[in-house]
Amino acid sequence: MASSPLKNSSTARSDGANLLGALLLMIALPPLTYYLWICVNAFGGELIVPKSLEDWKSFLARIPAPTVKAITLYLAWFLGQTLLQIAVPGKVRAGLPLADGSRLAYKMNDWFSFWFTMVTSVMLCTAGLVPATILHDEFGPLLTTANLFAFAFSVFLYWMGKRSPQSERTSANPFYEYFLGTALNPRVRGFDLKLFCEARPGLILWVLINFSLAAKQYQLHGRVSTAMILVVAFQFFYIADYFFHEEAILTTWDIKHENFGWMLCWGDLVWVPFTYTLQAFYLVHHPHELPVWATAAIIGLNMTGYAIFRGANIQKHKFRTDPTRPIFGKKPDYIETARGTPLLVSGWWGISRHMNYLGDLLMALAWCLPALFQHPLPYFYLVYFVILLVHRERRDSAMCHAKYGKDWERYCKRVRWRVIPGIY
Repeated sequence: MASSPLKNSSTARSDGANLLGALLLMIALPPLTYYLWICVNAFGGELIVPKSLEDWKSFLARIPAPTVKAITLYLAWFLGQTLLQIAVPGKVRAGLPLADGSRLAYKMNDWFSFWFTMVTSVMLCTAGLVPATILHDEFGPLLTTANLFAFAFSVFLYWMGKRSPQSERTSANPFYEYFLGTALNPRVRGFDLKLFCEARPGLILWVLINFSLAAKQYQLHGRVSTAMILVVAFQFFYIADYFFHEEAILTTWDIKHENFGWMLCWGDLVWVPFTYTLQAFYLVHHPHELPVWATAAIIGLNMTGYAIFRGANIQKHKFRTDPTRPIFGKKPDYIETARGTPLLVSGWWGISRHMNYLGDLLMALAWCLPALFQHPLPYFYLVYFVILLVHRERRDSAMCHAKYGKDWERYCKRVRWRVIPGIY
């Protein structure tokens, strides 16, 4: 869910272009998160463009410093999730084969830890020990704290990877290595840092921030609107489903191919929880209701997107683990390659090369529509996701062409459409 240029395509470019891209992302993305939050929190969702020096000073003055409360809250959160990962028992599953043929072991306890965190959070708020609106009220200082933590943690990842005999060099430039990461699977005594950050602190915090935003809407307006309920429920279900299918995480792009550096670390810990909550934040101050027909249509759109997204991903995951398993009740059809890795052309994967992306985009639209059309800001997520997935699809296609050659060309002739059948 986190976004950034990926190692496999960027290594084909020059070091200069790689370094420039890394610099631009690291300079632009953190301020963008503040800009989006300030617009939605202080200006009701209007896209503000400061025109004078005084306007800029006033705008920048809204960027908060970390508070003691925010630092304590975030560190307690990160440590608590770490302890759950270590202490809670879980099934051990092997990851996909690495370059040397070995397979890492992963403990799967996300499903229990997710629900344990949800129940504990509800109990703390119900007992009055923690205000339900705390994540809304401390959002700005928490954003600053998370930014500082991600940058510092990435320094540790860089140092750790450089000391490891399995360090995966991506460039001769230390800055670019800091950005992209120096290790594919950094671990501390068996604790996999990449899988943990990919799955736990950011995603669960996303859900909890949403609930806190709904609580703030109730505090301000005496009710939780249908639009807010839809956004919170859709995203809660999405994350719960992610953890329910936690073993499928092991076959995702990030886990298989990405080094763990600033790119993924910042994306997991900052970008996901503090920008994916934008629609719910907008609805805090826009408690409009939706007609029954619109509510039903948006629910149907989200369910359709989910069915495509989850169905396609599960088909791919099961095919990778058992290529003989039936798909849509039939024996899987696939293209044999010279590398020995089959390319699936059955089920959803016979309709387009990335039907899962289509499902993701339909859900993204369903998450934005409850905000209606007064301001474009709530649709940032959809626009961003279109750019992300088109870029990722192109990147994946280039990598697969380099990997499979003529076999990939045969596959593309067999499965013509990239994402949306008949359109793209």
